[in-house]
Amino acid sequence: MAQLILLLAVSLSCLSALLPWSAAASYGGSGGGKPLVTAITKDAATKLYTAPLKDSRPLVLDLSGPLIWSTCPPKHPSFECHHHVCAHAHSYHPPDCPRTGHGVADEDDPFRCKCTAHPYNPFARKAGSGDLTRVTVTANDTNGKNPLHPVSFPAVAACAPHSLLAKLPAGTVGVAGLARSRVALPAQVSRAQKVANKFALCLPSGGQGVAIFGGGPLFLLPPGRPDVTTTLAGATPLRRNPALPGYFISARGIAVNQEQVQPGPLVVGLSSRVPYTELRADVYGPFVKAFDRATAGRKRVTPAAAPFELCYDSRELGSTRLGYAVPQVDLMLEGGTNWTVFGGNSMVQVDDNTACFGFVRMAKEEKGAPAVVIGGFQMENNLLVFDEEKQQLGFSSLFFGRQTTCSNFNFTLAA
Repeated sequence: MAQLILLLAVSLSCLSALLPWSAAASYGGSGGGKPLVTAITKDAATKLYTAPLKDSRPLVLDLSGPLIWSTCPPKHPSFECHHHVCAHAHSYHPPDCPRTGHGVADEDDPFRCKCTAHPYNPFARKAGSGDLTRVTVTANDTNGKNPLHPVSFPAVAACAPHSLLAKLPAGTVGVAGLARSRVALPAQVSRAQKVANKFALCLPSGGQGVAIFGGGPLFLLPPGRPDVTTTLAGATPLRRNPALPGYFISARGIAVNQEQVQPGPLVVGLSSRVPYTELRADVYGPFVKAFDRATAGRKRVTPAAAPFELCYDSRELGSTRLGYAVPQVDLMLEGGTNWTVFGGNSMVQVDDNTACFGFVRMAKEEKGAPAVVIGGFQMENNLLVFDEEKQQLGFSSLFFGRQTTCSNFNFTLAA
């Protein structure tokens, strides 16, 4: 009987090793089944957003990335080619990367096929090859008001050569893919923590922003304010692109100063890879002309600061609680709601006296490109809730109107 119990224990241990995302997370304190919280920092040089997720070292957050990848030590575990996570890691193939199969022979065991993944650095537009492995993801569980306890769990990730870190913020060790993939970070947190497959993203313009994986609530200072996940301005269905793992929504049109200038339907993507919202050339032209007409009489600054087309003397724009007093931009979304962009998210301060309209023409229009790609600047100080279970995107509108920001989460550990 004792031998049977021992055999069962060993078998369960082996099964756990083969199924890393079914393993329970380890805690620095009691708890379990709670959402995880992490701080977000904006890198001034690259305008990318990072979080200390790999052994407390920073990874770049990528809304379009299908997997986690990082540099690895020389000795690391690997998955066999026939393992089901190997297939998931190859669900989306990087652009311009040759298809070389799913694995290579293990140097230590020529009869074993190691799964090879293909991490992609979209900022350098380079792909690499490396073992599919496990890394330790670190964060804190949370009650939505404070971090509670340190949490770590083994996550499926791809190893990458050091050269693939080119153009990433200094000190980062890889990328945390947040896209709609079974091996992206949100899905792995959901399985490890046994929480909802959803996450709330609050990107900072300065200081520390916050992300919560696994559902709300989320409270921002000052104390006494309601849970911001329950007071969203609207929600719209998430749509899929079969060729891409990122997040897409549908718009009925675009309005400037509450006048529609671009009819829909329009496919709209969300990307933390680009600093400013990009519009396809056929959409960008009428849109910028409409904003130019709506700001006639405002003192222009010429030539405009790259990469923008319209710049203004910011001393004469006037200000409101929501930023500069300029015409609002509305994305008229499927379902009847509007994502309204006020001056705090539309005007970029490029120097002490100049602010520019922060929308740019799409530089590279690939086949099937969305009409609009919402960039990081337009998402800052807005709460976005990516709910994979309800297949919808919730959004708060600019927090300035509530006299708070995404940097107002209390990261002091709860007593």
